[in-house]
Amino acid sequence: MKTFFTLAVTAITFFSFGQTPIDVKIRGNIFNLKADTIVLAQRTPTGYVDLIKAPISKKGDFKMAGKLPSKDYYVLRVSPTEHLNLILRENSDIQVYGDGKDINSFNNVIGSDETVNLNQFINEIRRYNYLKDSASAYLQQFPDQAAAVNQSFTTVSNEFTAKRQHFIAQNNNSPALIAVLQTLDVNNEVAVFESIVKQLVAGFDGSPTVEQIKIQFKQMQNESEEKNMFSPGKMAPDFTQTKPDGTTMKLSDLRGQVVLLDFWASWCGPCRKENPNVVKVYKKYNKDGFTVMNVSLDKSREAWLAAIEKDGLVWPNHVSDLKFWSNEAAQLYKVSSIPFTVLIDKNGKILGTNIRGEALGDTLKTIFGH
Repeated sequence: MKTFFTLAVTAITFFSFGQTPIDVKIRGNIFNLKADTIVLAQRTPTGYVDLIKAPISKKGDFKMAGKLPSKDYYVLRVSPTEHLNLILRENSDIQVYGDGKDINSFNNVIGSDETVNLNQFINEIRRYNYLKDSASAYLQQFPDQAAAVNQSFTTVSNEFTAKRQHFIAQNNNSPALIAVLQTLDVNNEVAVFESIVKQLVAGFDGSPTVEQIKIQFKQMQNESEEKNMFSPGKMAPDFTQTKPDGTTMKLSDLRGQVVLLDFWASWCGPCRKENPNVVKVYKKYNKDGFTVMNVSLDKSREAWLAAIEKDGLVWPNHVSDLKFWSNEAAQLYKVSSIPFTVLIDKNGKILGTNIRGEALGDTLKTIFGH
């Protein structure tokens, strides 16, 4: 499962944005502690940022108050290895009771139901991950039991998914929903992910962590849209560029033919190595309606034309704006390395990208039947 946002089971990540400071009060009793200080902090990618410290009595009583950078996700540090997640807002007044040896499993938070719900679901995730890791370890030791283990774990997985759905339904627009993100498969649960992000923004707008999640999700959407631009069945984006004789042509001028759109350059060794194969399939299938359109990323007109002649690129569809990597067609097609090819059908729809070598010949054989 590929997850989009990694939220450690016992830690919330802190991000720095424009913030509105808040006042908070936290008190309670944490027993089984050796330390004489308790700390309110935020978790960063490199460790903790301690914000408020308070003494704790031998009986475990403590009381702290002060300003925090903004409403957000925080942690109450009871030892170097133990802390409890807290969701804090302006004027939060929370009581925390628990066992310092295992604060995550044994705690009672009063004054913040969303904090209670967050930690309860994090514990569900922790239990699920423990079962998953145990199953993986067992399979490594007894691989012949794969069928039985997979069948058993499917039940565990379905039960967890049902609990997750119940948690989402019971926590509409709650900051506690942040815990759900780490359990989602970004490739197959995009709609759920988007729903959670929207609910976090609705319920906890102004939180730096939520702001970062919103930005990351937007980046993911942009990357997905760019990737999907060139998926099979999409229309190939049209463009116009200049031919060696100074005239211009469009990609769409070749509509009605199967087109190999080939981004290359005279200075590109792998491109030049592939050219004989392109020449071979062009000569074999041109009479059937196959052609090639080369877009050169050259800067030198002379080098470009010399490579065309030397490699015997006999088709007439050669274009370039001689802008090197800034070639406008290459920018349109998000070309980051060459050779880069796009195979396009007679209707201008993409059949595939980077089909080269023997695979190109096999694909054309399937299209043209010989």
